[in-house]
Amino acid sequence: MFTGIIETLASVERIEKEGTNVHFTFSCNFTNELKIDQSVAHNGTCLTVIAIEGNNYTLTAIEETLIRTNLGLLEVGDVVNLERCTKVGSRLDGHIVQGHVDTVGTCVDIIEMDGSTEFVFEYDYDDVTVSKGSVTINGVSLTVVQSEDKLFSVHIIPYTIEHTNFHTLKKGSKVNLEFDIIGKYVRKMMNHS
Repeated sequence: MFTGIIETLASVERIEKEGTNVHFTFSCNFTNELKIDQSVAHNGTCLTVIAIEGNNYTLTAIEETLIRTNLGLLEVGDVVNLERCTKVGSRLDGHIVQGHVDTVGTCVDIIEMDGSTEFVFEYDYDDVTVSKGSVTINGVSLTVVQSEDKLFSVHIIPYTIEHTNFHTLKKGSKVNLEFDIIGKYVRKMMNHS
């Protein structure tokens, strides 16, 4: 489980294909603290560390992960948002994030505001957002500002833009979306009543 509070950025160092799997090698400022078999969220996608060598660590994304996320679009030199799993007894500063990306969305607008930036995203998926509800974008826990059918916006403060890969987004950028787990259960219960 994760909180959607990003710890740092990780840089893609190497990408190797093996069948339908892709092995990604990253570096970050706490590689020395990682362990093999540890779960780490990369752009909100929960992946398992399989090797550590110096300042680099490697993990594998299977075909299902590559289909549902933006990880298959990564190139060497790109940066991803990074969060280690939540420790029991820690504060839950964001919201409950599973690291199970639901779909990829597209940034359709970026609007500079006085003190923040509005990012607008569209998606083609059954789950919904609600105004003032939670959503995870590339692993970042955020509050939905406006919600429409298959479209929503969030407002990002300068600190979050600077300390996540939001500073790399532009119109057309693909992002990982994980919808609120409570909302998913409510929708499922409503559909079965």
